[in-house]
Formats: sequence, structure tokens, C-alpha cells
Amino acid sequence: MKKQFMLLVGLMLVLSVFLAACTGKDNADEGTKDPVKEDDSKPAAEKEKEEPVDPEAALVFPLEVTNTATAKEDGELTFGLVSDSPFEGTLSPVFYSGAYDADVMQFFVEDLLATDGDYLITNDGAATYEISDDNKTITLKIKDNVNWHDGEPVKASDLLYTYELLGHPDYVGERYDFMIENVVGMPAYNKGETDKISGINVISDKEISITYTEATPSLLSGIVTYPTPRHHVGDVIAGELTMEEIVASDKIRVNPIGFGPYKVAKIVPGESVLFERSEDYWRGKPANKTVVLKVVSSATALEALKKGEIDFASVPVDQYEIAKKVENVELLAKVDLAYTYIGFNLGQWDTDKKENVTDPSKKMSNKLVRQAMWHAMDNDTIGKELYHGLRFPATTLVIPVFASFHDASNPGRAYDPEKAKALLDEAGYLDVDGDGIRENDKGEEFILDFASMSGGETAEPIAQFYIQNWADVGIKVQLLDGRLHEFNAFYDMLKASDPKVDIFQGAWGTGSDPDPSGLYGRTAAFNYNHYTSEKNDELLEAGTSEKAFDLDYRKDIYNQWQELMVEDVPVAPTVYRYALTATNKRMVNYSIEAGTPNYNPWMWGVSE
Repeated sequence: MKKQFMLLVGLMLVLSVFLAACTGKDNADEGTKDPVKEDDSKPAAEKEKEEPVDPEAALVFPLEVTNTATAKEDGELTFGLVSDSPFEGTLSPVFYSGAYDADVMQFFVEDLLATDGDYLITNDGAATYEISDDNKTITLKIKDNVNWHDGEPVKASDLLYTYELLGHPDYVGERYDFMIENVVGMPAYNKGETDKISGINVISDKEISITYTEATPSLLSGIVTYPTPRHHVGDVIAGELTMEEIVASDKIRVNPIGFGPYKVAKIVPGESVLFERSEDYWRGKPANKTVVLKVVSSATALEALKKGEIDFASVPVDQYEIAKKVENVELLAKVDLAYTYIGFNLGQWDTDKKENVTDPSKKMSNKLVRQAMWHAMDNDTIGKELYHGLRFPATTLVIPVFASFHDASNPGRAYDPEKAKALLDEAGYLDVDGDGIRENDKGEEFILDFASMSGGETAEPIAQFYIQNWADVGIKVQLLDGRLHEFNAFYDMLKASDPKVDIFQGAWGTGSDPDPSGLYGRTAAFNYNHYTSEKNDELLEAGTSEKAFDLDYRKDIYNQWQELMVEDVPVAPTVYRYALTATNKRMVNYSIEAGTPNYNPWMWGVSE
């Protein structure tokens, strides 16, 4: 059958050899893409430069804890959320934007469909699915005994509500992407031309079908299946409250509910969450009676692990050498579904049209200058010396995790200051007055304001390391407002298209779908650099088209897209990254390998 063929092709599409897991899950919803926080580490610019690390050859970490004891029946597990900022607390998969909130939600939020080790949907979750022979309609059936934490059954209409919110004309989030827009009738609904989404059919309380305009392989790795409890949060569609009111509501920020293994008992906003076991969780009773999540700073996380104050947490890589010597701690790691990048502000977000608009008057509009700035960055030193080999130079915007689509033959733009200088000369950016700093092609002062995030003692030295790289080729860059910016404030500036920002350093959690349109598409709210081009539109559309079921075709399209991004440089990827997780040796049933039973929070426990 064609359906079976599609599944076989899908299994080939995402040959994911690595999984990032600072907490065992990349995101609350692994199909989504999130801004994340880059770890910080101390620069060592004076050290002799070494050859780049081959991550697969040099670093091998376990994927699962070694403790095989039985989980304590009424255990108490403590998770350290490593952050130098409070978590924002938008605890809804529809509205959240940052990875910290995803870390909170992983304990009580679930998708209806589970995914396997290749991040492809399976029938092992709270719902099963069937796909039509034309690959355009998926039908989900919710299993029995799948209930919200207040006892109400999870209904098909709750999944409909998610789509109604994501596509609503007043939606204030950033997740209206290709897989939402591709639903039949969604564009008309999004424009306010109709109050119904014609492509979604609620068949019964337990069954729902979604029909897409175009068949796409992203159905297997990018479909949205997290329901929203309409009865709990309130009904925007019925006019019970506005979109702004639902986002600010206590039903999302103080007492959210899900149908996952734990339910929220108490939230101290931005600081901690107490979870209690959901006794009627559909998979069975979780081992732990309680889970405590508390924010710990990057400076104190390792000490908290040593003292047993927390059971597991991500480990800042600048503490790797110390962490691996701590006797009561095990380190797990894989290459992350993420990368760090330097972004260039090339325009703004048009609120009325809901699309990005490239502005040729922006300081960074000359691509030769962007190319030069990429060549000027010494990412070998960043990865090898600053991050103990746990970061390695990035070449393209499709991460190596997506082995079928990452173009390993594309070198990107390697560190080459002389090449950078030549490109700046070609662009007409010359040192007119002889002070060592280049003016622009009109002979005017050229100074760039650089937005970068705070976090630990080493964040500013890292930013200054890049600033010095650029100064070495004659470009003057200064920190925006003379300082680093807190995580939430930083992304608020980018969301608002703050014109003060010329360049910025960010990091993306890519999600499990290799489709990059959610980050770089014309209508992508996450496209903070506001780059657009007709060629970009064409390639992104082709990469999710029905033709893209052909693996070779999709690979060629994404190779072309990677080449375009290396040429146009809307962002300059800096490093791919390992993510480290440290666990207390009393932890059991914990794995960072996707698709394994112990990858799920309901399995995690302690032996004492």
C-alpha cells in the first residue's frame, strides 16, 4: 500500500544518529523549534590553535544510567533547571517560546502521538493513527483512560482547539508554521474569512481527522498533536476570553493541567514547581510520588549535584572537566538537536501581513559584509579550547543529526581573516581615516550594536572574543547598551524587531523535523533575522512538497538550500553542540536515547 511505502520512506528520512537531552527530552513537543540558551565558557584566545575535533571519534558518552536497581515506589526526584534567569512560565505548548518552559512542561504535558528513535510518529502514545492512501489525511483515535489531571477525558475537540488557537487571526505566539498552514481551510481561517477549519473533522469524542492541502513527509515528524484543555483554559473561539487573556491566565501560568505522568501541585513563578504523581496516568502509575523542579544557576549546579540536592541537570560545558571527576555523578551526552549562530538584522516583522520584510537600508544588507563576518569568527578555538571539544564548528544550517540531509561536503565559511578582509575590500568597506576601523561603502562610520545573552561569569568574555575577531578585520562591534541582556529580555527584543539590534548571538533547538521553514520561512515568526528571497521560498516549499517523499529529491533540495544560506548568510552558524546531562547515581530508568522506554519521564525514578 502507498501508506506503507510512505512509512518506509519516512524511516529513511531522519537517520538521526544523535539526540540532545539536557533533561531527557529536547522539547515538550519534539516537533517544535525553540530558542535555547548557549552555555558559556572561558575564552582562551592565546592558546595554540589545534585541529578541530572529530566529535564521533573523540567523544563517546553513555546514553543511560548504569544503576539497574528497582525504582523506589514512592520516590522523590529533584530536577535542576540550570538557568541564570527565571523561567518565563508560559506553560502551554501553544504559546510558550523558550526551552526553559519546555523543561517544565515535560513532566505534565504530552503529545497524543509518541515518536520513535528517528523522531517519527508511532502508535505507542495516547492515540493511534492511520494515514490515507493519498498521504493527505491522518486520523487519530485517542485511547481509553486518557484523562486530563482534573479527571475530564481528553477529547478530539481538545486537539481541534489547539489548531483553532494556532491558526486564529489574533494568535500571539510563534508556532503558526507550515504544518499548520498546510491544513485544508487554515489560510482562510487565519485571515478571519471563516470561523471553521474545513480540513479538521471531529468524528467523535475520541476520533479526529486532519486533511492537508499538500502531502508532505513532514507529516511523520512535524505534525502537531498536543491537545489544549478547552474546558480548563477557557474558550477563545466562543468569546469567553481574548487571546491576550488566555496567555496571561492563571490557568496557564499558575495551575496548568496536562495528561502526563505528573500534575502541577504548586508553582513559585520563575523559581520552582512541585509535581505530584498522577495516580490514573494512562500508561500506569509513575514510580515517584513527587518531582521537584527548581532553578539552579550555572555556577552552582554542579555543587548541588555533588551535595545530592538535585538528582539530574544539564551541565555547563565549562564545568565538564570537574564534573567527570565527581564520584556520585554520571555523565550522559549526545550531540544536540541545536546549534548556535550569529544573526543579522535584515528587516522587520510586518504585523498586519504576518510576514517578514527584508529592508535593504539595514546596516547588514550587504551580503559580502555578512560573509566576511562569518570568515572572521574563530569557531575552532571556541569549540576546542573554550568548550573542551564539546562544541565543534558549524558549517550549514541543517545539523549533522539529520544525517540524510546535512551536506557534509559543504564547508560553510571557515575561519579565514584574510578572506574576510578581501570580502570587505570588495564591498567597499575601507579604512578611510587610517584608524584601523573600516567605514561603510559611503565612507561613513560603521559601528554595529551586538545583542548577546547573559548567563554566568563567562558570557561576556565569549561575546568579547567574537568582538575581537571582528575588530581584527577592521569591523567595530559593541555590545548593545554596553551590556549583555537577560534571556527573556533578549528574545523580547528580537520578537519586537528592535531596530537597535544590528547583530545578535542566539541558539536554536531545531525540533525533530528537518524542515527549516519554521525558522527561516517568509511567514515564520521565529525568523528573527527577517531574511526573505524568492529562491528561499521556492526551496523551502519544495522541501516539504509531495515530491519530497523521494529521499534523493529532498536531499538535493536541502543541499541547494544549505548552499543558498552559505551564500546569502542571513545567519552565520557558529558551533554544533554536545549537551551534557549529569545524574546522581541513585537515578534509575533514565535514558537520553529517543525511542527507548526509559526516555519517558514516567519511567524515571530513584533507588533510595
